[in-house]
Amino acid sequence: MTRVTMSDVARMVGTSKKTISRVLNNDPNVSESLRQRVQSAVAALNYRPLLSARSLATNRSFMIGLLYDNRSPSYIMEVQLGVLEACEAEHYSMMVQPLVSAAADFVERIEDMLVRHQLDGLILTPPLTDHPQLLDCLHERGVPFASIAPREPEDCIGVMLPEREAAAAMVDHLVSLGHRRIAHILGDPEHGAGIWRLAGYRDGLERAGLKEDPAYMVQGRFSFESGVEAMRQLLALPHRPTAVFAGDDDMAVGAIWAAAEAGLSIPRDMSICGFDDTTIATQVWPPLTTIHQPVREMGRRATQELLLRVLNKGEPRMVEVGYNMCIRASTAPPSR
Repeated sequence: MTRVTMSDVARMVGTSKKTISRVLNNDPNVSESLRQRVQSAVAALNYRPLLSARSLATNRSFMIGLLYDNRSPSYIMEVQLGVLEACEAEHYSMMVQPLVSAAADFVERIEDMLVRHQLDGLILTPPLTDHPQLLDCLHERGVPFASIAPREPEDCIGVMLPEREAAAAMVDHLVSLGHRRIAHILGDPEHGAGIWRLAGYRDGLERAGLKEDPAYMVQGRFSFESGVEAMRQLLALPHRPTAVFAGDDDMAVGAIWAAAEAGLSIPRDMSICGFDDTTIATQVWPPLTTIHQPVREMGRRATQELLLRVLNKGEPRMVEVGYNMCIRASTAPPSR
């Protein structure tokens, strides 16, 4: 099959290859009527521009990088899907790079990646959103980036959610069921999310007139394994809690696993809830009460803001998205 070229598109529209190139590269000085004619011809001919040719014409790689150091595979998968959707809408490619932010050569690896792949920009996920050496490096190099849930959003573009408010709402739900001994499995202290969700837990206790109990606040790491270990610690207490609010769904599922290991029935013997509403929340039994954080949408919105900057198509900003309570079968009134 003969490959359709830009010349074929130009002949159908009745204009030059240069004009077609300007339209395909989002030149703002092209009329809307011409843009629509070109897009119609591209669709009719099923034209696919060569990435190498686009890169030479615009001095862009048409690729952005998604960086993460996150132990929750379900969270990262949802972010990836959202980033990919936004990339495809602008005919961009996505490169996914897992990293270890505690490694001695962490920043050097990213610098090498930027040089080798000439990325047009980066999407940062927690805790990389708050890594001071990485942020300094990107600012010094002038690399555009967007952040998902940064701890200090004032000077960033990207997307965030009112996590403290959402966590307090989850405690409100448990209190409304009659729970008074409510524990919290904390998220990674390196993440802004871990800090905000702990603050929201404390807000919820204060609103209900409940005193904090340090024994009921157990450190986790946003991973299934840390949820298992944290729950084992809570179950070993002489007065164990009647409800557990885990800082994310992976830890909540780990808590359910540890409870089953100990012979408990959820929610009859203990209520367990999480945060994020990733796919695992409805795959576990019983289905998990959780906060729906639109993770996929957050990945998409962060990428859209980044591409606004990269393509000079608007003024990027820090976008706030909302949350929903998902009340499922893992929470119920206490039986004792």
